[in-house]
Amino acid sequence: MLQSFFADMHIHIGRDMYDHPVKITGAKTLTLTNILKEASRNKGIHMAGVIDSHAPAVQQEIKELISSGHAYEQGDGGIRFESVTLLLGSEIEVYDAHCQGPIHVLCFLPTLASMEAFTEWLASKMKNITLSSQRYYGSGKELQYKVKELSGIFIPAHVFTPFKSMYGKGVHQSLTEVFDSDLIDGIELGLSSDTAMADQISELHRYTFLSNSDAHSLPKIAREYQELTIAEASFKEFYWALHHVENRRVERNFGMNPFLGKYYTTVCSQCLEPIDTDAATCPACGSNKIVKGVFDRIQELQDTTAEKPDRPPYLYQVPLEYLPALGPKTFAKLLEHFQTEMNVIHHVPYHELINVIPEKLATTIIDMREGKLAIKAGGGGKYGSVSTT
Repeated sequence: MLQSFFADMHIHIGRDMYDHPVKITGAKTLTLTNILKEASRNKGIHMAGVIDSHAPAVQQEIKELISSGHAYEQGDGGIRFESVTLLLGSEIEVYDAHCQGPIHVLCFLPTLASMEAFTEWLASKMKNITLSSQRYYGSGKELQYKVKELSGIFIPAHVFTPFKSMYGKGVHQSLTEVFDSDLIDGIELGLSSDTAMADQISELHRYTFLSNSDAHSLPKIAREYQELTIAEASFKEFYWALHHVENRRVERNFGMNPFLGKYYTTVCSQCLEPIDTDAATCPACGSNKIVKGVFDRIQELQDTTAEKPDRPPYLYQVPLEYLPALGPKTFAKLLEHFQTEMNVIHHVPYHELINVIPEKLATTIIDMREGKLAIKAGGGGKYGSVSTT
């Protein structure tokens, strides 16, 4: 029987079980166990892709959770912890002879044994296997072949961001410059784009789109995510959803309005003033350091106006922490009454919200649920903002 599951497939680890850094820019509280607890108890998501699972110390923590009886490996892939399934992933930086710039990709493996084999292989092609998002010394296609040899999933990450992405810097015009198009299982859109924007590139029409958080702290988990129609939260079912096997699918993408992303507009990297994409220097400060926004980059790549008819809806929303006047105490009160953030965002009716929080804030949550909040665009590494006026 098919059911609805929420999934965020791009979550980093800040520190391992020995308090050593994994993702240098990740929060110290972002440990594997804390991620699983946060996803299960507070966020209310059913599947979490932890993309630093190649690190040996992370694998050791998984083994300890299993040996202590707190987690177990599922027959169809993934590690079960309470009400969430951990999918073992690795974010890797590809920069081979065919790349214009570095490209980040996500590689998911079905079992702990297959991830350990992947780690052993990567260790000979990477300077530091203990860290996240490290440079891989080999070709993009060679990496794809290894992932598929281990029955894995291969997904280019945040494909439009100006730095370390497939279209932002990696390729001139087409993904086939670096990758085998038949060995890509899905496309992660990233925070500054959505389905309508990405579908202006015809070579992407064949792929399922994902909207993930790229979380570097616990609160950022599930700031973007998807609803899957699958039989259970497992690796196999996730793979089937990506390829529409037996009615499995991504039902809906939930993401922030692209205006909220850090790289939507083209800006001067020095003063962050919006700037025309053709300008050689910033008219405000004279700097020639310009960060091309996602919107302008997609306009360069656009080769179709035809919409892919069977795309799931992409619904704009923001995490509760983005809402003005919703502080930590109010957030804690909402979780105390309604258990998870997913419940508050999707299910709790207005008349129940106003029993716990002020009417204005309850109205803001409903407006957010219905995509009615006003947005100020971000750019150049600065997030956009939400307005309720």
